[in-house]
Amino acid sequence: MARAARRIATAAALGGGGLTALGATAYGLLIAEGLLARKAIGQPHGLDGPPSDGVYGEFPGEPIKMAMLGDSTSVGLGVTDPAKTPAVLLANGLAAVAERPVRLVVAGKSGAPSAELAEQVDVALAMEPDVAVIFVGANDIITQTPPAIAVRHLTKAVRRLRDAGAEVIVGTCPDLGTVRPIAQPLRWVTRRWSRQLAAAQTVAVVDAGGRTVAFADVLGPEFDTNPTEMFGPDRFHPSDRGYAQAAYAVLPSVCAALGLWPEPRPARGEALQPIYLAAATAAEEPGTEVTATRVDGRATGLHGKWATLFRRRLGEAVNDA
Repeated sequence: MARAARRIATAAALGGGGLTALGATAYGLLIAEGLLARKAIGQPHGLDGPPSDGVYGEFPGEPIKMAMLGDSTSVGLGVTDPAKTPAVLLANGLAAVAERPVRLVVAGKSGAPSAELAEQVDVALAMEPDVAVIFVGANDIITQTPPAIAVRHLTKAVRRLRDAGAEVIVGTCPDLGTVRPIAQPLRWVTRRWSRQLAAAQTVAVVDAGGRTVAFADVLGPEFDTNPTEMFGPDRFHPSDRGYAQAAYAVLPSVCAALGLWPEPRPARGEALQPIYLAAATAAEEPGTEVTATRVDGRATGLHGKWATLFRRRLGEAVNDA
């Protein structure tokens, strides 16, 4: 996984396509099996999430400005109540922690791959955000976008937001191998691709100055063991409960990026790792945060950039929020 992340990230930096080791044959399999999966998944409630822009939190003071970017998971596709979308859950949680209102702009779009992030960043920058949250990656897998190309678009988006002064938190590509309508062997193929892309996203985002939270198997074994509760009616997008778990896994990282939440104390031996190893570890561990750090005042070592890896306990994050 670490080697795959390094290969994809390097290809992204150099402008290559960066196909995974599975190659073109597996892509052909994905296309054939994907047609069957799409028929099985069906159509969710509408084509987009409910309107969620607004100010949240009944607190005094200047609002914190937050932008939400990405794909259908960023807009809460399948949810009818705006209060249950991940963006609003994050906004309300952030407001409660900061004791300040939060002005939210949702720039995400259902069906968006990483290539469409540039337009979303344009929308986000118009509000001069303090923090931007990005959920992206699943559609890059579905559309067979070469991983290096997807990562390159994500890197540009993160750098533009960071250059504008915004903190950036990215929820990496979820593990599409947990989606029940996807049959074997496609499920194994998509799991491999999803986690390789997530690891490469982590390398790129941390290098660009952001931090990542691993969605892995869409944030926990409950999605696999209780699919009727954690997935929505289309059996592809999360249910209300699934979106809540995603939002509350990301909330501590959003608050920490803004200096509102203490950084957790990682277990011995977990804290400092070369970025490629940290990325590979995080891709397998749902809820894991990766951010850049320094060792003895240096940002890089013999094996590349240093990163701090935190394994957050999702249940505690939900309870604290």
